Amino acid sequence: MDWNNCFSHGRFGQGVISATPRTPYERDFDRLIFSAAFRRLQDKTQVFPLPGPVLVHNRLTHSLEVASVGRSLGKLVGERLTEVLKDSLDEASRHFYVADLSSVIAAACLAHDIGNPSFGHSGEAAISAYFIDKAGTILNGQPLQQHFSAAEWQDLTHFEGNANAFRILTHHYANRQKGGYQLTYTTLAAIAKYPCESIASDPGQIHTKKYGFFQSEKPAFTEVANVLGMVVDTIEPLVYRRHPFVYLVEAADDICYRVIDWEDAHRLGIIEADMAVNLLVQLLETSPWDKMDRIRKTLAELENDPREQLAYLRAKCINYLAISCVEEFIRNREDILTGRYNRSLIEGIEPASIKALEEINKVTVKKIYNHETVVKIELAGYEVMSALLQSFIPAVLHHSPSHREKKVLKLLPQQFRGEDDSDYEKALSVIDFISGMTDSYAMELYKNLRGISLPTHT
Repeated sequence: MDWNNCFSHGRFGQGVISATPRTPYERDFDRLIFSAAFRRLQDKTQVFPLPGPVLVHNRLTHSLEVASVGRSLGKLVGERLTEVLKDSLDEASRHFYVADLSSVIAAACLAHDIGNPSFGHSGEAAISAYFIDKAGTILNGQPLQQHFSAAEWQDLTHFEGNANAFRILTHHYANRQKGGYQLTYTTLAAIAKYPCESIASDPGQIHTKKYGFFQSEKPAFTEVANVLGMVVDTIEPLVYRRHPFVYLVEAADDICYRVIDWEDAHRLGIIEADMAVNLLVQLLETSPWDKMDRIRKTLAELENDPREQLAYLRAKCINYLAISCVEEFIRNREDILTGRYNRSLIEGIEPASIKALEEINKVTVKKIYNHETVVKIELAGYEVMSALLQSFIPAVLHHSPSHREKKVLKLLPQQFRGEDDSDYEKALSVIDFISGMTDSYAMELYKNLRGISLPTHT
């Protein structure tokens, strides 16, 4: 892999590349924006309960903001790469980095959370816990775990939203077009933070901290990796080094959630204005590019409106962190190209800035992630997701489903029914259905199946 061949405008699952005034990467962005899976993110929890009297971020608004930051990162890195690499880039590559890299990163940022189930990380944990808890349950004369290979069982008991995103984007569902969204290989590689299978997960390395594809999508991921020349780490189990563009998508996400959750918490009265302002100012004081006298003057002008102060500081912090990540990328470009760079970009910025971010993170964990409302929705989500799996998994796996299970199967949309599929594929199809639900729909279906409420006419 080198900077001239680490991208391709070819599309996964599409044999013919059609001509259009829009670039292939702009089309990736548009396909995601107009997709149902992306639209459903508007009713998926980011951190705080939805809806409420105070507008807070959901998965959709978060993804849009990450895409905005990602576009800027792609533009800045693309311009810098053309400067530092100079004559080593061919004409097509120079054009790509100046004109197209920003669109690739923006599109990948839009898709980075598309595989996350309802109720945030509690949804992921509930899916994993269901299979762990039911491992010994007898179905068709044998324990549930014995219905799957060791690698398949690892997928199910360690459900991962990143791997689910790759499946949503590439899987050929019944009565749908081949190749899923038919995105470019470049955009698909840019979302693969953990380019390995589940049995290879190792928290000691950044590229194997989690995993990026299920066993069912292993051939699809291999195709993407081969087209782009991604570096193979090990074959058994299958592990690749990260694609260089992943670091930019990850940086955009890191920058947004570290700052935006903070702003939401203030709006909800969880964090006091003085604390919120002071800690963000401490971060900016570590910036070699920002003029603190000008920042303090602006804050003084906005002293009667703490929300506006935080909005101003949020913009300044995002800008500073983005520039810092760009500099870190360029400094370490060769290690990033080969996948030897073993940390996120934001972990490589100024030590004083990292210390300031750690102070923000301490307060975030204590006051935000452990706030009563956040804990309650996580517990509710855990209960809802577990109950839905309990209804659907036995129904699809039983050779002779009960009367109730037959009724439950009628609720499974056609694209998730595969009577001739393996038990593993059947289980994944149920997970596709349940993880794709919005928070509201999951809660409504849970109440219907439990007899807590009856459905209304539509």
